[in-house]
Amino acid sequence: MRILLVDDEVSLAEGVRRGLVAEGFAVDVAHDGIDGLWLAQENSYDVIVLDLMMPGMSGWKVCAALRDAGDWTPILMLTARDGEWDEVESLKGGADDHVTKPFSFAVLVARIRALVRRGAPERPAVLTADDLTLDPGTRRVTRAGTEIKLTSREFAVLEYLLRHAGQVRSKREVIGNVWDEDFEGDPNIVEVYVGHLRRKIDRPFGRTTIETVRGAGYRLSVHGG
Repeated sequence: MRILLVDDEVSLAEGVRRGLVAEGFAVDVAHDGIDGLWLAQENSYDVIVLDLMMPGMSGWKVCAALRDAGDWTPILMLTARDGEWDEVESLKGGADDHVTKPFSFAVLVARIRALVRRGAPERPAVLTADDLTLDPGTRRVTRAGTEIKLTSREFAVLEYLLRHAGQVRSKREVIGNVWDEDFEGDPNIVEVYVGHLRRKIDRPFGRTTIETVRGAGYRLSVHGG
């Protein structure tokens, strides 16, 4: 089993490398994100262990670059003890697991072996409606072959509507799935984001993909309008 370890703490990385080798792993090591990304692109690994905060390129950016390139090698992210949101963002950004620093070496090995057993995850299915496509893996949206730049929240709203294409979704349902059930802001925030999406995915292409169903919510047309 071949592991790529990317961590800018040289002494820590060396200690982990020696331990993993003793456990029977073959280990390559990089001490910054740029070198780590290059190794990941040039070689095949069973698991990649990424430190979150590194010079040159963060673990987040390395993970995103690999996923954008269609590389679904399991990634375990090393995060700070008080970095709860770091953990959340790492998993949302494509990492498969995380271990909090300082960590138990035994736990790290167990997590790596679990990822090896699980293998590379299946690439998420691309969602489509007529000539509109959304790729959850690469987080790219295109219409008629033209790439459309969306914010993370716009992307999440569009993904939710696409997953329920042809169905009416209420503002409360959108909020519960894109924000959370405890959201206490104005439900009309959904209307704002739908407006943003229409200006980006519909109007430039002469379409009406997202329909307003008065008194009920929104429906994304399967045929693109």
